[in-house]
Amino acid sequence: MKTYTNVKDLGNLQDAVKEALEVKKNRYAYKHLGENKTLLMVFFNSSLRTRLSTQKAGMNLGMNTFVLDINQGAWQLETERGVVMDGDKPEHILEAIPVMGCYCDIIGVRAFAKFESKAYDYGETVINQFIRYSGKPVFSMEAATGHPLQAFADLITIEEYKAAARPKVVLTWAPHPKALPQAVPNSFADFMNEADVDFVITHPHGYELDGKFVRGARVEYDQIKAFEGADFVYAKNWAAYQDPNYGKILSDDRSWTVSGRQMALTNNARFMHCLPVRRNMIVTDEVIESPRSIVIPEAANREISAQVVIKRMLENL
Repeated sequence: MKTYTNVKDLGNLQDAVKEALEVKKNRYAYKHLGENKTLLMVFFNSSLRTRLSTQKAGMNLGMNTFVLDINQGAWQLETERGVVMDGDKPEHILEAIPVMGCYCDIIGVRAFAKFESKAYDYGETVINQFIRYSGKPVFSMEAATGHPLQAFADLITIEEYKAAARPKVVLTWAPHPKALPQAVPNSFADFMNEADVDFVITHPHGYELDGKFVRGARVEYDQIKAFEGADFVYAKNWAAYQDPNYGKILSDDRSWTVSGRQMALTNNARFMHCLPVRRNMIVTDEVIESPRSIVIPEAANREISAQVVIKRMLENL
C-alpha cells in the first residue's frame, strides 16, 4: 500500500476487517516492522483522536513518531500555485513537502475542506500534493472530502457489535451551529456501500452528498421512516454539497437531533458518532449516555484502523 485515501485502497474489505481484529488481539506482534522507521504526522487542523490514535499505532509498530502542527511551531504554508507570496505565508508547500519527505518513511496528513472553492476541496489539493511530491507513502488522517481512518474504525466497530448477519445501518444528518465538511459522511458512505449492510442515508432536502459516495445507498428524506428497524444509527452534521450552496448551512431544524423519540423506532440500535459531538444538537444526553451508545469503543478502534494501514505501508517499503 502506497496511499490510503478511500475504501478501495484496502482491497478486500472482509480481509481488512479480519486483519484489524487480529491486530487488536496483539497490538505489538508486528513491532519489528517499524524498527528504525519514522512516521511523520502533519496537521493543518486540530485533532484529538486522530493525533493520539495514529501516534499510538505507529508506536505499537515500533516506529519513531513525530508531529508537525502547521499552525503552531511551523512556518505558515502557501498551498496554491501562481500566488505572489507577499502575505503571512513565508514558505510554499511545494518546497516544504519534499523536505518533510527527507526526514521520514511514511507521512500522515490532516487537512480539512476550506469551503472557499469546491474545486479546490474536491480536488483534494493538499493531500494530493503530498502524494505527488513527498516521495513517501501517504495516508489521509482526514482530508477535504474523506476520513477513511474513521470510516475503517466505524466498520470494525459495527463488525464487533452487530447482532444480525446483515444489519441495517442509518447515517443521519443532525443540526450543528457551524458549517462542517462532508468528509466523515462521505467516507462512511464509501465504506458502508462496500460492506455487507443494509445502508440508508437520511437528511433534509438540500443536503445531498456527492453521488460517487452515495452510489447505490437508499436516500430517505423522512428521518422517522429511515430509523425504523435500524440496528446502527450514525449521526453526523455536514454542510451543503450541491451548488450554489456549497459549504452553507441550510437548516438548523432541531427535530433532527437524535433523541429517544427516534431511537425508540429502531431495533434497539447502537448509537455511533465520530466525536467530538455537540450534545443536545447532534444527540441528546440520554442517547449518547445510554448503554446502547458505542462512541467510546468506536473511538478506541481508531488506533486499530490506523495500525492496519501503517502496517501495510511498512510491509511494502
